[in-house]
Amino acid sequence: MNSALIRNPIFLAMAGVALLILLSMSVSVVPETKQAIISSYGQPLRIVNKYHPNEPFGATNAGLTFRIPLIEQIQWIDKRVLSVEMERQEVLSTDQLRLQVDAFARFRVTEPAIMYRTIRTEDMLREQLRTILGSSLRNELGKRSFASLLSAERGQVMDNIQNSLNREARKYGAQIIDVRIKRADLPDGTPLQSAYARMKSARKQEAVAINAEGQKEARIIVADAEAEASRIYAISFGKDPEFYDFYRALQSYRQTFENGTGETNMIISSDNAYFDKFRNGR
Repeated sequence: MNSALIRNPIFLAMAGVALLILLSMSVSVVPETKQAIISSYGQPLRIVNKYHPNEPFGATNAGLTFRIPLIEQIQWIDKRVLSVEMERQEVLSTDQLRLQVDAFARFRVTEPAIMYRTIRTEDMLREQLRTILGSSLRNELGKRSFASLLSAERGQVMDNIQNSLNREARKYGAQIIDVRIKRADLPDGTPLQSAYARMKSARKQEAVAINAEGQKEARIIVADAEAEASRIYAISFGKDPEFYDFYRALQSYRQTFENGTGETNMIISSDNAYFDKFRNGR
C-alpha cells in the first residue's frame, strides 16, 4: 500500500508542492539595495549584506541566504539613503516672529540590529526621526532671528540641527546624511504685514544711524582741514606778514566785488583803508 501511495501521481504532486513551499521558506535572494535581518522569536541572529561605508557596488554579500523555516524570520531593511519629510510647523523666532517651516532629512540605516531591537521597522524609525527633526528644528530656530535664516548663518543653523538629530538617530542604528529647510515663511495676513513694517522701521533706523555717523565724520574732517589751514596761515603770517596781509585783502576783494554776479556797488571814501592795496606804490 505504501508503494502504491508513493507511485500515486497526486501524492507526488502534493509532495512536490510541499517541497517547493519549504524551499521558498528556506531560501531568499538578498538584493544589493537591501539588508536582511534573520531573527528568531524576536531576537536578531545575523545580518546579511550589512551596510559598510565606502563599500563598492557589486562587492557586497548580496545573493542567496538560507534560514530555518517557521523558526527563523527575515526582515528587509533598505540599504540606500532614505528621506523623511517634516510636516509644516510653526516656530517662534527670537524677534517674536511666527515662522511656518518645512524641512526634510536624509538618512541611512547603518546598524540594522540596533534598529530592530529598539524600534523594529523602517516605518517606525521614520516616524521617530520626523518627531526628533521637528523638536531639533524648533529648539535651534528658537535661538535665532528671522534675518539669520536669510544670511550665511543659515548654514550653521543646518549643521546644528543635523548634529542634534544625528545624536538621537544613532540610538536607533541610523545615520543622518543631510538636513535642509525647504521653506521658512511668515504667515499670511496681518502678522506678515506687521513683520514687514517692523523690518522697514528697523532699516530706516539703521539708515538714520549710518547717516548721522557719516555727518559726524564729515564734520570732523572739515574741522581738521580748517584747523590745518589756519595753522598754515599762521605759519605764513609769521614768515611774511605783508604777503599774508596782501593775500587776505585779495580774498576779501574777490568776495566783495564778485559776489556771485559780478555786480557790486560800494559808497565809501577813496582814502578808506579798505582800498590800501589799490593805491599806487603799494
